[in-house]
Amino acid sequence: PQAPERDRFVLSKGHCTPALYSTMAQRGFFPLEELKQFRRIEGHMSGHAEMRHVKGVDMSTGSLGQGISAAVGMALAGKADGRDYRVYALLGDGEIEEGQVWEAAMFAGNQQLDNLCLIVDHNGLQIDGSIEEVNSAMPIADKFAAFKFHVIELTDGNDMAQVRAAFGEARSVTGKPVCIVAETVKGKGVSFMEGQVGWHGKAPNDEEYAQAMTELRAAHATLEKEIEFNNG
Repeated sequence: PQAPERDRFVLSKGHCTPALYSTMAQRGFFPLEELKQFRRIEGHMSGHAEMRHVKGVDMSTGSLGQGISAAVGMALAGKADGRDYRVYALLGDGEIEEGQVWEAAMFAGNQQLDNLCLIVDHNGLQIDGSIEEVNSAMPIADKFAAFKFHVIELTDGNDMAQVRAAFGEARSVTGKPVCIVAETVKGKGVSFMEGQVGWHGKAPNDEEYAQAMTELRAAHATLEKEIEFNNG
């Protein structure tokens, strides 16, 4: 996690830590058992990404709109140091209502930071409602293109084949930073959570948790079968 040549990842929508921490545990950054410390007052895993206490986190985030600036700085430092690492930053479509996002995007485009790849999670919802109701940043793809980004639009950002292909394309781009705009479904995989803004930060009760896990385990089994089939 501290290797100078490592790729960097900044979770600019920094409250999405259940996904970040779980992925890092699965990749061996720390034991799965430590996930039980999540949001516990005596624990070390806060609700926002925390680089001081969680091994492998590249940037402490949570104040929306700030992570992209750090990612741009990392990409610029990589260029200045002659290193070939890449920097990835995940933003929410509600988050990009922040003005700081566009200052950072303007700089990245003008500096031709082709080692920078942004991903916008475009699920159309934020904590107070839909982005259309709050303060729409649409059209997202056109805005990043205007800021001199190579833009990749995914019709289904929950389709990992599309995501994988997009990252492959991003690596081939030179002279421009990349922005992947991914159309996603909030709460994907859990029937009663899909597309529901009320689940932005709410924990399920025991019954809801049991139903959610049943559905997710079924989806996992289907995915494993698809992987086995594709691998021959």
